[in-house]
Amino acid sequence: METLRHIVLFVHLIGFAVLFGAWAVQAFGGKREFTRLMSVGMAIAAVAGLALAAPWGLSYELNYVKIGVKLVLLLVIGALLGIGTARQKRGAAIPPVMFWLVGILTAANAAIAAIWR
Repeated sequence: METLRHIVLFVHLIGFAVLFGAWAVQAFGGKREFTRLMSVGMAIAAVAGLALAAPWGLSYELNYVKIGVKLVLLLVIGALLGIGTARQKRGAAIPPVMFWLVGILTAANAAIAAIWR
């Protein structure tokens, strides 16, 4: 069971890597717009994260406060991506604050996962 949990954790990390990597390409490539790959990475991270939050018969207690904070951050990232994508489809530009917040919150979410025990 522990091996399966580690595989799901790996998929979760890949989801965040895809989201942050796609964001970084846009941030440093000059376009600064949201892409479909960002949404795919966020969805992968969300589904795998929810699977990780389930009790896996572990010998230790899960930190539900940490899980809640990460979930709230992921929901905010998803909302920003959704709003920004809708603006793009209408032909409007994404506000720079919205674009940079996605990257900052994604990095913060990964930092919480790595640092908070």
